[in-house]
Amino acid sequence: MLPIKYAPLSLLFSLPLFLSSVCNTAYAGENSNISAADRAQALRAAKSQATKKSPVKTVAQKAPAKFDFEGDDVNYANWKEVRAFLDDIAARDGFDRAALDELIARVRYVDTAVQLMKPAPPGKPKNWQAYSARFIEPVRINAGVKFWDENAEALARAEREYGVPAEIIVGIIGVETVYGRNTGRFRVLDALATLAFSYPESPNRAARMAFFKGELENALLFARKDGIDPLTLLGSYAGAIGLPQFMPSSIMKYAVDFDGDSHIDLRNSTADAIGSVANFLIEHGWKRDDPAIITYPATVSPSRAWEKFIGQGLEAKYRLQELQAAGVSSVANPPQNMLFGLIDLQNGSEATEYSLATNNFFAITQYNRSYFYAMSVIDLGKAVRQARSR
Repeated sequence: MLPIKYAPLSLLFSLPLFLSSVCNTAYAGENSNISAADRAQALRAAKSQATKKSPVKTVAQKAPAKFDFEGDDVNYANWKEVRAFLDDIAARDGFDRAALDELIARVRYVDTAVQLMKPAPPGKPKNWQAYSARFIEPVRINAGVKFWDENAEALARAEREYGVPAEIIVGIIGVETVYGRNTGRFRVLDALATLAFSYPESPNRAARMAFFKGELENALLFARKDGIDPLTLLGSYAGAIGLPQFMPSSIMKYAVDFDGDSHIDLRNSTADAIGSVANFLIEHGWKRDDPAIITYPATVSPSRAWEKFIGQGLEAKYRLQELQAAGVSSVANPPQNMLFGLIDLQNGSEATEYSLATNNFFAITQYNRSYFYAMSVIDLGKAVRQARSR
């Protein structure tokens, strides 16, 4: 397969569809800072817009669209900042400049992505129990049992090779996409270009645009590396791809060919998705020799001396004796020789829940920087394991 630098663009766009293996969190690690609820909202918004554009009466049923939002023509090729970006990656990565012009002419603006990136209006207080209930529920648990049964060998091999328990991998893929059911149907290049050059006004707009420019570049690099027409990559409205919702940069850094077919396919290969999740966690600090228990329920004293340990970063860095001296205790008898973080799971007007979290809990937060997310991954994996053993 000729690289993009030498291959005619028409050849790139005529590649068989089955080669467009990866599709769709992320935004994970970066992978999935976007919640499953937000992804669902994006899909509903896209479908709603498509409905508004459709005639009221139809003569015959049309085949379903390959993606949920086609976007609007904006002629990105005429934008000064886009041309500068293309000049830069052509020089840095060896892309053919004329081919990039032809490609960007086919990229569209996706207003849905812009709207969903806007800061959420003030709403209800955080509620861990409500958040958890969206993920630890029968449909997802039953789908997880089926996924585990069908992929038992790959999960066991990942556990052996990487030291990441099968239930953690199952938990992540379940929270991210319900085991591949909700991987997203936006063209990745449309979403990434929109957010790279049309990100909504916000205090961190410049940093977010720089981030998405990097993801756009990595999407093109990945497509070239794996012989994929970049316009066939589908994903979330933030450009996250596949069962584990990896952003393109995470695919380039952490995804693995776990099924041995010489391609990384995070949408259609469950083995690749499983191995990639395990590798991501190892690369972000997962320790295979740590105890299987990742969190320990805790209680805190009325003195509130423990408050200094809340919100102190995504790492376990406090000795148990320090936490106990400040009024933190646990009937679960955490190991004395480990470091912990104190995490708070807020429940709106109800009492906050506290836990002592180990290093491996914080490795999960590198996938999505949220205590709620990491705890849901742990709880879903545990629920699937228990349901499978019945």
